[in-house]
Order: sequence, then C-alpha cells, then structure tokens
Amino acid sequence: MKNTYFTPGPAELYPTVERHVKTALDEQVGSISHRSAQFRKIYQHADEQLRTLLSIPKTHAILFTGSATEVWERVLMNCVEHESFHLVNGAFSRKFYDFSVELGKFAQLYEKPVGEGFDYADVMEHGLPEYAELICLTANETATGAQMRPVDMHKLKRSHRSKLFCVDMVSSAPYPELDFELIDSAFFSVQKAFGLPAGLGVWIVNEKCLDKAERLRRAECTIGTYHSLPSLWKNYKNFETPETPNVWAIYLLGKVAEDFNRLGIETIRKETDAKAKLLYNFLEKDARFEPAVKNPTHRSATVVVANVKGSATDCVNRLKEAGMIIGSGYGNSKEKQIRIANFPAVSLQQVEKLIGLLKKT
Repeated sequence: MKNTYFTPGPAELYPTVERHVKTALDEQVGSISHRSAQFRKIYQHADEQLRTLLSIPKTHAILFTGSATEVWERVLMNCVEHESFHLVNGAFSRKFYDFSVELGKFAQLYEKPVGEGFDYADVMEHGLPEYAELICLTANETATGAQMRPVDMHKLKRSHRSKLFCVDMVSSAPYPELDFELIDSAFFSVQKAFGLPAGLGVWIVNEKCLDKAERLRRAECTIGTYHSLPSLWKNYKNFETPETPNVWAIYLLGKVAEDFNRLGIETIRKETDAKAKLLYNFLEKDARFEPAVKNPTHRSATVVVANVKGSATDCVNRLKEAGMIIGSGYGNSKEKQIRIANFPAVSLQQVEKLIGLLKKT
C-alpha cells in the first residue's frame, strides 16, 4: 500500500510526475550538457510555464539555485549593502533574519509570537526602518501555519516604493496571487506545493535587484561568485546557468507547471481553499484539536497547523499505520502540534479520508 503524504515538504508527488520521469528517461535528460540546445529548450519551457502560471512580467528573471535556503543568502548579499528588515513569526522567517546577521548586515526585525500573522495596519503602526534597503516578508510560515496576505504585502510596498521587497513563498507557491509589478523578488522550492523531489530552488527577481547588485559590485562589496545575481542573470539571458544545474528537476518543474496551467491557476486556488475550509472546520468542531493560528485571516491555506490536546506523536503514528503521513509540529512544538500540507498533489477525497481517520484517532 502506498502512503499519502500530507507532510509540508518533501511532500506528496504530483500525480503526473511518474509519467514525466519516464519521459525524461526516454529522452536521456539526465545525461545532456547544460550548454546544449536541448537544455536551453528545457530551461525556456520551464520559464514560459512559470511566467504564465504566476503572471511574472518580463522585468523579472527566473533563476535556479540549489535550494530556497540558498536564495536567502543570494538576495541578502546582492541587494543589501548595510541594512535589512524582517517580519518574523516562526522558525523559517527567523532563519532569514539570522542569515542577514551572519553575513554582517545590520538586520532589524519585527517579531510576533508563534501563531500570529502580520497585516498592513500593524506593520505600518510598528514602522519600517528608514534606512532598510530590503524588506523581507514570508507569505507562509511553514513552521507555524501563519500567512501574510498578498493584499497586505502590496499595500506595504506601495507605501515604501523606494525599498526592495522580497517574499519567501516556499510553502505556498503557486497559491499566493502576488503582483510582480510590485514585488521585486520572490522564491520557492519545488518539493512542497509543486509536488516534486527536492533539490531545486526558484528565484524570481527583477531588474531593480540586478541594478543594486551591480552597484554593490562596483563598490567592491562581496556579492558572491558563480551564483552572484549578475552571473546568474548573464547566463539566464541565453537560458543557461553558470554551472551544471539540476537539469532533471528543471525538466520536471516545467512539465508540472504546464500541467498546472492546463488545469488553471484559479482552479488550483479554489480547490486549495475548499480543502482548507474542510480541514479548519473539522479542527474548530473537534474538541481534541484547535487551529494553531487563532485569527482566520492569518491562517495558511497550504500548511494547516493544529494544536493537539493529547500526544501529537501518538496522532502522527496512528495515522501512519493507516498510510496517511502528516507532519509533526516544528521544533519545540513537536509534541503539541501537527502540520497538514494542503498542496495540489492531494485531492479533496484524500483530505476527506484524512479527516475521517482523525475523527477515529
């Protein structure tokens, strides 16, 4: 019996991945050169499909790295000379801030307690530092299940147009409807909502960020070597990469993004909302559970986190016996919470089955 993975990454593989893997083997994708015309077609196809799926304008490049974690470092080195500002409400948004500190930047943060989110009004009340060059936001905090709505991100950018804005959308892309006319940079990894094996980070970044990196380089600041933004961008213009990338993953990403486009991004968002509604309704009605994020506006649609009145480990293990693999709480919350990924790879029927098992657990 195959398991169904509701883990927040690596997660359930999208149903078409097996077919695409077989095609990739037939086409010997794993053996081609990253300087070949065949690879350039693979890169271009992934670029075109992601651009359609996420409504990415031509002002932005779509670059590939080893992981989304790498992008934290790349964007901080290339877009910050002195000061960054971070909205922190969980372990992963905190790590973004920690990277800036470790890189010797003057990093500032506005931190919320675990389970709370951010909106435009309270961030404006707190205020953004005058000299912060880069504002770092997290669309979906994977550790806590708290989201920041795109409308709040957009309003914040409109109020601070001179600053660069970067959005971590690791565990939510392609769900958030970001306006890339406003958002300067965003990134995600493929092993979550895209339902692919791990090993590829996707960095969406605009010309304003490139200009900043070029200015820093002229000022003899360290912006990286082969994966500096100017190096990545120069190769991107020919649909190439500075080094041999994860060609296999780029091929699969292009194919799954094409599948998503065939289904339609609005359909994906509606299905995600419908599944999330079922999960949250159950958590609110069952006395043994409760949503970890109290404010419905701040609840993630893609990573549903619940407090467990009892042993979260027992809950996880009982579901595992039935072939349903869910995530435990992150860090100190391991024994108190469960995390349920609501990605496109899992169907409404699978979510209903999971809820049925939770009722019996």
